[in-house]
Amino acid sequence: MEFKEGKNRIYAVNENGEELGEVTFVPTGEEMFIIDHTGVNDQARGQGLATKLVAQAVQKARDEQKKIIPLCPFAKAEFERKPEYREVQANR
Repeated sequence: MEFKEGKNRIYAVNENGEELGEVTFVPTGEEMFIIDHTGVNDQARGQGLATKLVAQAVQKARDEQKKIIPLCPFAKAEFERKPEYREVQANR
C-alpha cells in the first residue's frame, strides 16, 4: 500500500493502483486545515486504513508546521484517543 497526496486529500492505493481510502481536508488560512472526511472502501475495511490515513494527515501538519481541526467524526475520535496528536490540534 502506498499513500499519495492530491489536492486537499491524502489517499491510499494498493499494488494495482486502486484507491482504497482517503482523508480530505479544507485549508483554513496559512496555518491550519480542517479534516472533514475519512473514508475507506468496503474491501479495505477492518485493516486500520482509516487510522493510517489520519496519521498521514497529522504528519503532513507536523511537516508543514500547521494545526488541524478534526471535524470528521473518525478523525475527532482519533485525536481523542491519541494524546500525541494534540500538539497539532488547533485550540477551539
